[in-house]
Amino acid sequence: MRLKLVTTTSLVALSLFGAAHGAEINQDGANKLRDSLTRILPDDFAKSGFVTVNPAGNRYEVIYDLAKLLSKVDPAKVVVNGLTPWSVFATPLDNGFWNLEGTNSFNISGNLKGPDDKATDFTYSIASMVYNGVFDPAIAYLRSGDFKASDIRLTSKSDTDQVDASFAGMDYRLDSTDSASGNGRLDFKANGSLSALSETVTSPQMPPVNIKADSIDFNANVASLPAKEIRDIVFFILDHVDEKELSKEDGEKLKSVLKASFPLFSSVDETITVNNLAVATVAGNGGAKAFGYNFSIDGPSDAVRFAFGVNAQDVTLDSPVVPAAYRGFLPKSLDMQIAVPDMDFAAFSDEFMKIDFSTSGNSEESGKQAAEKLFHDGVVVVDLPKFTAVSDVYDIDVTGKLQGRVDTQKDYSVQASVLARDLDKSIAAIQELAKSDPNLQQVSFGMMMAKGFAKTDPDGRSRWDISVAGDGSVAINGQQIKGPDAEEPDQDQDQGLEPDQEQEPDQGQEPDQGQDPAPPKQP
Repeated sequence: MRLKLVTTTSLVALSLFGAAHGAEINQDGANKLRDSLTRILPDDFAKSGFVTVNPAGNRYEVIYDLAKLLSKVDPAKVVVNGLTPWSVFATPLDNGFWNLEGTNSFNISGNLKGPDDKATDFTYSIASMVYNGVFDPAIAYLRSGDFKASDIRLTSKSDTDQVDASFAGMDYRLDSTDSASGNGRLDFKANGSLSALSETVTSPQMPPVNIKADSIDFNANVASLPAKEIRDIVFFILDHVDEKELSKEDGEKLKSVLKASFPLFSSVDETITVNNLAVATVAGNGGAKAFGYNFSIDGPSDAVRFAFGVNAQDVTLDSPVVPAAYRGFLPKSLDMQIAVPDMDFAAFSDEFMKIDFSTSGNSEESGKQAAEKLFHDGVVVVDLPKFTAVSDVYDIDVTGKLQGRVDTQKDYSVQASVLARDLDKSIAAIQELAKSDPNLQQVSFGMMMAKGFAKTDPDGRSRWDISVAGDGSVAINGQQIKGPDAEEPDQDQDQGLEPDQEQEPDQGQEPDQGQDPAPPKQP
C-alpha cells in the first residue's frame, strides 16, 4: 500500500510532540502520540498493535512489540524467535524538545531466505542497552544522546559460510550545536568506541580466520547540516517510493526541497581506528598496533576537496608464505593519503536543477551532464599529499599530483617527488637477495641507475623529482630521459600523401611504416 504523505503526517506528528510539553500527561495524550508514531506506516502495519503508549507519571512509556510487526511478514521467508517488547520513555521538555531514555536487552534467533531461497540461520543478542537522548521535533532527529551497550553477540550460518562475532561493549555519544552559518543549520559531532572485538569466519573452502582487536574508535563531524531540509527530502522519498515516475508537479516540489538543502554541508570528516588488531589463520598470523581510516570533504561549494586515507603502525606478519629472507621488505608502518580537489558542486547543483524528474530517460542524460560539471573545464586532479612506507630495509616518502581529463585517458600529466632514506642499505638488501634469486639482479641494476639520477637533500635522503608531461616526455630532476611521444598518423592520409597517391619503394626496399621517405640523393 502506498505510504501516506509523510511530510504532512510528520508535521502533524511532530506538532503533537511539540505541544505536549505544556499539556497534562494522560491517556488521551498517549493515544494521540501512538497515532502520530504509526501514521507514517501502511495501514496493515499501523493496525498491527505493535506500538502502544501509556502515561507513566510525568512522561509517556512507548512500547514497541516487534513480534506483532513481524506477524505480517511471510513466515516462509523470515522466522524470528525471542522478540520481547522494548520500552522507550518520552518526557516533554519546556523548550519543545523531548527527552528519550530506556534500558533494554535483546536476544533473538531465527532464519531467513534470500531471493535465491538460500537459507541463513542467525542469532543476535545484546545483554544490556542503555540510552538517553534529546529529540528535536523540528528535524525529526536527536539533538544529543548517550548510548551504551554490553555483551553484543552475532552469529550467521548458511550452507557456505559461518560468522561468529562479539563485542564486550559499545559507547556512543552524539552532540549538536547551531551552526555559525545560521539559516537553522546544525553542526553534529559523534564519537564512540567498540571494545574487545572477536570475529571468526569459516567456510568449506577456507580454514577459520579469527580477527581480534582491543577496540575500534570512531569520530565524525558534520558542519552546517540542513537538518530540516534533509528531513523533508527523506519524507518526500518515502511518500513517492512506490511511484515509477514523478508527476511534473511532484518533480518541481522535489527540486524545491533539494534546492533549499544545497549545499548539504560545509564540511564532513570521519576517522576510524582499530587498536591492537590481530589476524590468525592456519597460513600464519599478522596484525598492527593501530590500523586507521580517514575521510573528509570540505571547501567552498565551487572548490570542494574530497580526501581519504589509510594508515597502519607496527605491522607484523608471521607466515611461512613469506620466506624469511623477504620479511625485511614488509612495511612496518604505512600512511597513504589521497585527495581530489577543486570539485565544483555549485555548478553540479545548478545543472542538476535542470533535470526533468518526470522523464526517466531525460533524467539519466541530464544526470550525466551534471556529473561532468563537477570538474572545471573537464580537468580532474588527483593529489597524493602523503605516501610513506617504512621497513627494516627502506624508508620511502612520496608526494605528487596527477592531472587528466574526464573525456580521455590519454591527455594526462604527473608531477611527483620520491625521497628515500638509506638508499645504499636498500640496494645492499636487494643485492643480497639476488645471490639466491637471479631475477632480482635486474631490480638491483635498476636501483643503481636510479641512484645515479638522485639528488641529495640536506637531511641525507635521496630525491627524485619526476615530471611526466602531457606529450609523454619524462624528466627526472630536470634531466629529460624520454622525449615526447610520436604523433599518431592521420587515418585519412598515409605518409602525408593524398589518398589516391602511392609512394614508390626505393630500390625494391619496403618502406618503413610510419616514417618519412628518405630525401633524394644529391648529384
